[in-house]
Amino acid sequence: MEFRRLGRSGLNVSEISYGNWLTHGSQVEEDQAQACIKAALDVGITTFDTADVYANTAAESVLGRGLKGLRRESLEIFTKVYWPTGPKGPNDKGLSRKHIMESANASLKRLGTDYVDLYQAHRFDRTVPLEETFLAFADLVRQGKVLYVGVSEWTAEQITRGAAIARELKVPLVSNQPQYNALWRVIEAQVVPASEREGLSQIVWSPIAQGVLTGKYKPGQPLPEGSRATDEKGGANMVARFLNDDVLERVQRLQPLADKAGLTMAQLSVAWVLQNPNVASAIIGASRPEQVHENVKAAGVKLDADLLAAIDEALDGVTETDPTLTRSP
Repeated sequence: MEFRRLGRSGLNVSEISYGNWLTHGSQVEEDQAQACIKAALDVGITTFDTADVYANTAAESVLGRGLKGLRRESLEIFTKVYWPTGPKGPNDKGLSRKHIMESANASLKRLGTDYVDLYQAHRFDRTVPLEETFLAFADLVRQGKVLYVGVSEWTAEQITRGAAIARELKVPLVSNQPQYNALWRVIEAQVVPASEREGLSQIVWSPIAQGVLTGKYKPGQPLPEGSRATDEKGGANMVARFLNDDVLERVQRLQPLADKAGLTMAQLSVAWVLQNPNVASAIIGASRPEQVHENVKAAGVKLDADLLAAIDEALDGVTETDPTLTRSP
């Protein structure tokens, strides 16, 4: 495993991190989930990402049990706040002071820790003043419950505004967590430059495009039984945007490039996002331990300019680059 600094901070994170968005507490049974966490630890992953909304808080509890008893200082534990949890009352969502403070305390209990290394605003909240949001984050930092602050799927303009307030309040705002892969490149034109200016890194999710970039979905063929694309509870709607024959045919052109590089399609895809110098870590998920062992082999892989150009050529015409598609409600 190799490590990278998160933004302009002194925090090192594993360049491949483990996330449990669509699996723990919902799709995957407890024993299998714990086996995946153990596999992540065994291959040198130290950075673990979750959120209170995943499986309506159950994912945090699963991760907490998986990391129990380990040396806390050897781990970087990330979680998020914004989406509704619990009974979904009027204050059970958003980035108000009330919701942030209550959610942070609840997340700490579920994770079994006194602090999280990174606490992230899961989306931008247009209904709450940014000053209120960042003052709550600042208080959590002063209390020692949060070490660093991040955001997720914020636009360039939102990142710039938030960073200005964070500086005033001395809040260590260090990261953004967007979707990013060789097919979905909407952060490149605006979000990445803004983040570089403000001292944030990207912690990216979906580096293999919900499995599409593994090549398992074939043009003109039925969806594989048991795949994410057939599971309405497992993110089928997220995969759907890529499931047209033009995209799938282009993805198949990556196979000879991966073969020549001595990589699987998944490894090539994870390595591709890590070539972006503003990316600190790529989040991988897994329903089986062997998926962790396979994908982590992308760590430290350097793709030369000719290979990167060949990937661009293979996917020409099907990549999405429109910055207005940054996912912020």
